[in-house]
Amino acid sequence: MERTETPRPSWRSAATRSLVGITCDLIEHNGSLRAAAHIKYAHAVATAGGLPVLLQPIEPLATEHALRCDAFILTGGDDPRTEPFGVPTHPKATPVHAERQAYESALIAALERTHPAKPVLGVCLGMQMMALHAGGLLDQHMPDTTPNAERHWDHEHAVAPDRPSSPVPLPAGTIFSRHRQAITDPGRMVVVARADDAVVEAVADPDRPFYLGVQWHPERTESPELGAVLFNALVAAARAGVGR
Repeated sequence: MERTETPRPSWRSAATRSLVGITCDLIEHNGSLRAAAHIKYAHAVATAGGLPVLLQPIEPLATEHALRCDAFILTGGDDPRTEPFGVPTHPKATPVHAERQAYESALIAALERTHPAKPVLGVCLGMQMMALHAGGLLDQHMPDTTPNAERHWDHEHAVAPDRPSSPVPLPAGTIFSRHRQAITDPGRMVVVARADDAVVEAVADPDRPFYLGVQWHPERTESPELGAVLFNALVAAARAGVGR
């Protein structure tokens, strides 16, 4: 009898998949640094049909990464160091590792300079970095300014679209949130979603086809429309050749 193999999921059997670069955090461990990213980002990209690639945060490689990958996810992490943007870092901030920030700043700049149409999804810290590079400003310590700031840290809460110009339709719904900082001025970007307490939850660049930042964590959000759909749209844009 002829043996037949069980078909694998389509994202595994595709001959060509778009390369989606995922930025890594730098973690100090036993006197050395480890580069790592939450596995849920990679699973989300793979499920959407893309090929996840973890980008080591080596600043001189940022330009080559911008060239070789088809799309990018700027992942979540600690707080940006704001001195490069002309503002002192808040004393209660938890600064991201300096090497990671230098790399991601170089990557954002390389994409803007040479590949502005490549799809980019910024998550939490990633969104904040996008806004800072666009001339925006941050509330660096929400407990000082937002009465219910605690609901944005390891909690779910409601968000709603602010305008229809997002590269991905963002319906009202519930998201998973984990941040103590928030965007107060998006700079050249525009606000496309807010929480029900008016905190900025998503921004986009109206002059780029897919340059979207969300303050929440779509890789940990149960609602498909505000979670998996974002990764699906990112991979679809990469597959369509946006930015090539």
